Amino acid sequence: MNEITTVGVDLAKEVIAVCAADRSGKSVFTRVFRRDAFAAWAVQLPPCVFGLEACGAAHHWARWLTSHGHTPRLMAAEFVKPFRKSRAAKNDRNDAEAVLTAVRQPNMRFVAVKSVEQQACLSWHRMRQGWSEERTALINRLRGLLGEFGVWRGRSAAVFTRALPLLEQDEALPLMVRRLLSEARPHLARLDEAIAGCEVEIKSHIKANAAARRITAISGVGALTAAAVIATVTDARDFKNGRQFAAWQGLVPRQDSSGGHTRLGHITKRGDTYLRGLLTQGARSALQAALTKEPLLRTRLQCWIVQLHARVGYHKTLVAIANKHARMIWAILAKGEDYDPDAWRRWTRTAPSTPTATCGVTP
Repeated sequence: MNEITTVGVDLAKEVIAVCAADRSGKSVFTRVFRRDAFAAWAVQLPPCVFGLEACGAAHHWARWLTSHGHTPRLMAAEFVKPFRKSRAAKNDRNDAEAVLTAVRQPNMRFVAVKSVEQQACLSWHRMRQGWSEERTALINRLRGLLGEFGVWRGRSAAVFTRALPLLEQDEALPLMVRRLLSEARPHLARLDEAIAGCEVEIKSHIKANAAARRITAISGVGALTAAAVIATVTDARDFKNGRQFAAWQGLVPRQDSSGGHTRLGHITKRGDTYLRGLLTQGARSALQAALTKEPLLRTRLQCWIVQLHARVGYHKTLVAIANKHARMIWAILAKGEDYDPDAWRRWTRTAPSTPTATCGVTP
């Protein structure tokens, strides 16, 4: 027991597999525990490094291990997979051994352990996300069923929802269908109330958070996005720069480069889909604000947005704005500074002077 210095842990709902190694890295202990038995075994160990995949309950166990003197290291599952010896023999013991090998790598990237407060806030985000998906599924299901009777009520969810009371009284529809709509409409209303309640709770949670207030100063970044970032990112300084932070959210092009030739494709769409979706929605708001503002009143960022939109189109502009917002958020969190739209004026030009963007307006 005293020889163990590093432990690889494969978490599951009912059982937990461990593979422990000594100081030299040699595996000296392998076993599958029940949850309570694992806790009792870990308490008896001297301070060790515990490697875990960043999956369900991983942050709970990381906090628990920290409270008992151990050092937890969370890793993304995709970084652990290459270290499993046999891809044809995937089981808990082999997975635990792969985690043990991965956690000992000197260049391994680790996931910061979330606090209880962060995970509590994320719980509201996850429920909001689930109820939003359920609401969308319900509207699409009703729209498809009504389409079988030749009834179409616009593409907007708001238009369709407002039309439901009238459809319940439409005698052109069979009685069974009208009764179905009468059952579905209250359920849709409950989902709307649940989503709105989540948003109120999330916004009230970050009202006193100084970092969240600094983030919301960016045009197109609202309270929901700020709350999601604060709850998801434990320490922005874990990322080397803003580009790495944006890449973590899947907002950079996929690369397939070789032999000195750079080949870029679509964005990777890696990382948290919920956070990336919020940034993209905020980018849509920032784009509309830039396009509708008077040219002479646009900020430097809005001038860049308008010019980019004219050059690459709508969808690529949204991705570029979301990427830009991610980098700004990283700078605000990592450096602890307020958002300053005129910060670029403080930088001296080292290259030959170039004219400032004027959004196509002659000064």
